[in-house]
Amino acid sequence: MHRTSQPDPVRLEIFKNLYQFIAEQMGIVLQNTATSVNIKERLDFSCAIFDSSGLLVANAPHIPVHLGSMSESVRSLINDKGDTLKPGNVYLSNNPYNGGTHLPDVTAITPVFLENSENNPCPMPNDQCPMPLFFVASRGHQADIGGITPGSMPPHSTTVEEEGILFDNFLLVEEGNFQETTVRQHLANHTYPARNPDQNIADFKAQIAANERGVQELCKMVLQYGIDTVQAYMTFVQANAEESVRRAIAVLKDGSFTYKMDDGAQIKVKVTIYPENRSATIDFSGTSWQLNSNFNAPKAVTQAAVLYVFRTLVDDNIPLNAGCLNPLEIIIPVGCMLNPTYPAAVVAGNVETSQTIVDALYGALGVMAASQGTMNNFTFGNEQYQYYETICGGSGAGINFNGIDGVHSHMTNSRLTDPEVLETRYPVLLESFSLRPDSGGKGKYSGGNGVVRRIRFLEPMTANILSGHRVIPPFGLNDGEAGKVGRNWIQRQNGIEENLDSTATVEMKTGDVFVIETPGGGGFGKCQ
Repeated sequence: MHRTSQPDPVRLEIFKNLYQFIAEQMGIVLQNTATSVNIKERLDFSCAIFDSSGLLVANAPHIPVHLGSMSESVRSLINDKGDTLKPGNVYLSNNPYNGGTHLPDVTAITPVFLENSENNPCPMPNDQCPMPLFFVASRGHQADIGGITPGSMPPHSTTVEEEGILFDNFLLVEEGNFQETTVRQHLANHTYPARNPDQNIADFKAQIAANERGVQELCKMVLQYGIDTVQAYMTFVQANAEESVRRAIAVLKDGSFTYKMDDGAQIKVKVTIYPENRSATIDFSGTSWQLNSNFNAPKAVTQAAVLYVFRTLVDDNIPLNAGCLNPLEIIIPVGCMLNPTYPAAVVAGNVETSQTIVDALYGALGVMAASQGTMNNFTFGNEQYQYYETICGGSGAGINFNGIDGVHSHMTNSRLTDPEVLETRYPVLLESFSLRPDSGGKGKYSGGNGVVRRIRFLEPMTANILSGHRVIPPFGLNDGEAGKVGRNWIQRQNGIEENLDSTATVEMKTGDVFVIETPGGGGFGKCQ
């Protein structure tokens, strides 16, 4: 069948939705087959499909920080193992220097060959396999992947090794055979081994199953429409996304913004718009150099934040994909905190710094005040239990809208575990969870309010908080007021209160309550 050079508008809409539907199907399988609370309840996972060169075609609307960076992981696999990829192989990767975000986010990548659908052995002579036609991938946040604290989100790590186990294009399934022994050895053979390998294995298997659904659906699609049409429309869907972003860029103005973080580091961004070819340069020169803390964001995370912002400026219903990046030139100096070099610690870069990048970009473009700007990462555990959650707060107000109370904003899109599930699976009591009145910044349009979450511990455990905007308030724009800063503190069983910094590790005793007050969003415009 000959390749068409112009997409048929009706078919374009059908394929756009089909690709997205496949990623959503993968997500449903992952949620249904996973065992960890993180993936099953909090939905801290993402699924996507990629073209033969590893470029993102479509994803389900999962976690923005995963989606914009996963393509780097797939491309790293192609560069690293390109000539040895075979039907029935699945690879694991979480390397922050190869497209990963932070170590708990582990990606399973399955190359798709048409032979996959028949489960035939590779039909080529001399073990020469054809190149994969597509790739599918699912990224899930593991409850624990080792490291110096349970839950693998250590507030005070200074190297990536202290954050857990690194998988770099690791062969998880070889021609249909799950490599359990090798995986278990890899999880155990580390200075800070994984605490619950059985759970890791169960979640890896769920990711394999999710990918398998993606493979089946893509093969069905090829059977129905033919490979040429399916591949041509992948390109058309990317081109359509590119055109939508170019249209959004055409109405923007140049701007720059500098945003300080609680630790004194700063993110500096300058956006230059070129109306004649509807493109933009996003330059992060002047941003702080690599930090000794773990607030360094891998380059893939920085790109994901830029991709997210420009996608949100588009009104059309397009899948977030590689086409969105084509009109953008992103400059990130090597060795700065947004493009660190190994072995810099990165666990907070993914969850905290990514949020600051987004707010700095909205500030530079003048479209929206800062949201809470943190994920308020709370982990607790011991050798038996490990738990992680991100906590909602206020979102920023914009040109013609108020911020929203108590939402997960921007780079996080997970939900909180139901109290019943939390209290059944872990020895804690959710004492209260409420909005935090008057924490949003006032303005013509007001910022959203943060929340207050109180968790009482029923047995001794280590608790960690990794958060931001406990010192620097989320900014208002156009004379709008800033949102209120958050606060972390502990109420001991004996009534003593202990204030904590933005990042802290604490030993909780039976009866102690950990209290997290999250920031509000900034206001926009002067109060009338």
